[in-house]
Amino acid sequence: MVGKDVVVELKNDLSICGTLHSVDQFLNIKLTEISVTDPEKYPHMLSVKNCFIRGSVVRYVQLPADECDTQLLQDAARKESAQNKQR
Repeated sequence: MVGKDVVVELKNDLSICGTLHSVDQFLNIKLTEISVTDPEKYPHMLSVKNCFIRGSVVRYVQLPADECDTQLLQDAARKESAQNKQR
């Protein structure tokens, strides 16, 4: 998903659109070429081009639907669920 455009919604209701640069196991996210969905409410964000978002403040990450293999995700979830039931 690196290099794809995503929307990250934060717990303070700020939504940031940008190109995914990196993400780690704590959901810390680096975005490049960012813009905010409500620039009138957050005018100070207009001059920001790149940002680092701490994972603990992320509410949602919206991924492009055409880039997600939902069948693969569903199969992986079913497999993990079946393994957990066997324990």
